Amino acid sequence: MATKFDKFQKRRLISSYFSVVLSIGLVLFLLGLLGLLVLNSKKVTDHFKERIALTVYYKDSAKKIEIDQLTKTLKLNDAVKNTVYISKKNAAEQHAKDIGEDFIEFLGTNPLQNSLDIYLNADFVNEDQIEDFVATIDAKKFVDEVSYDKPLINLLNNNIKKISFWILVICGICTLIAVLLINNSIRLSVYAKRFTIKTMQMVGATKSFIRRPFIWLNIKLGIIGGLLALSGMGVVLYYLDQTFSGLGLTEDVFLVSILFSGVFLLGLFITWVSTFFATHRFLSLQTDELYY
Repeated sequence: MATKFDKFQKRRLISSYFSVVLSIGLVLFLLGLLGLLVLNSKKVTDHFKERIALTVYYKDSAKKIEIDQLTKTLKLNDAVKNTVYISKKNAAEQHAKDIGEDFIEFLGTNPLQNSLDIYLNADFVNEDQIEDFVATIDAKKFVDEVSYDKPLINLLNNNIKKISFWILVICGICTLIAVLLINNSIRLSVYAKRFTIKTMQMVGATKSFIRRPFIWLNIKLGIIGGLLALSGMGVVLYYLDQTFSGLGLTEDVFLVSILFSGVFLLGLFITWVSTFFATHRFLSLQTDELYY
């Protein structure tokens, strides 16, 4: 009977440890993913901002030297990330490909204009700076028109502000949930040994002596859970970096290392605090209160 009981207790203990490790690992993994989202949200928004083009349409009378001079000037401008010149011939070929027929043959002439697509750095993609930038280019005599999607830029900037706010709110809520879930798992594991704690206390063991092995045990479990979480985060980060290579999610190694270290240390801190207060609670109970 004793052997069966011992096996039952061992299985129960392993199940309790597994539950704690799994809880810590999953919670830290989700918290880490949220951290990755927060850290890379600017990269994602910058990526979309820098894909919005300002198109400069040249007059037919524009000279090649004027076009080249403007292109060189723009490339030296801090606001400009990239420029792409599109001749009226190339524009016509692309348009014919899009609509599936040769419209030049139908019209007898090419109505399109030579143009230059300008892609700005993300920090300059806002209404005021773009208006000034466009006014400077539009003032040139050989420029016919400067076109860009103003409603899209305003919509993008407004949505970015809203998303950033809600990301911070969700971050705070998830951190609170992480603390509560890890704390609850550890309290349940300590609760299973409440009689052992009281027995040690009754034979004269000090509170710090009783508390120490529980703290070390749960910190070890926290380390295992943290390593599982970091492994999962690493796999997800690698997958996202391979899928969206243009975002450069792993370029800032220092920032990624800070995030991984922060998640791991946060897990250990929550584990230590939760174990300390869980054992303190049962150390403060009277013997008859252990049954409730």
